[in-house]
Amino acid sequence: MSFSRLDNLLQASSGNSLSKIISRAQAMEALTSKLRSKLSPDFAQHLVAANLRPDGELVIICESSTWASRIRYEADTLMTVARTEGRPVLKCTIKVRT
Repeated sequence: MSFSRLDNLLQASSGNSLSKIISRAQAMEALTSKLRSKLSPDFAQHLVAANLRPDGELVIICESSTWASRIRYEADTLMTVARTEGRPVLKCTIKVRT
């Protein structure tokens, strides 16, 4: 069994599974930041994470059911912002962090 150096595993350009996970996490963080920037500061701090799935579903994770209900009213705006990622957004699902 051969052991790869940690720095080689963490390089995004290496094309291995770990680099794909890192790239995906970075894309999710960029999308989350972009969506937060379009919300008021009161709302933005309660948006935990966002993901744009390949089937066109935008998934928003909020920290509580109260904030999920409030952010649900912003779903159309968030979908419009997410569309700037170059993929069609067909629906938005709001979930609560567990």
